[in-house]
Amino acid sequence: STLSMGPRLIAKRMISLVVPDVSVPGVVKILIETNQTKSAGDGKIFVLPISDAYRVRTGEAGEAAVSEMATA
Repeated sequence: STLSMGPRLIAKRMISLVVPDVSVPGVVKILIETNQTKSAGDGKIFVLPISDAYRVRTGEAGEAAVSEMATA
């Protein structure tokens, strides 16, 4: 029996983070330093604006919805 030569798959992961605007440069720097191998497949980082957030359980909105200090 012969094995077919299919596409070579690269393991991937997706991480979603929500951080304050002032923290973005530092977080991006750390992510690059931690994950960079200088080889194909190192990945990409997309920075997007978040207009709002809501905690479904409590109805909290904005920073209170994502803050660790919010109602547990």
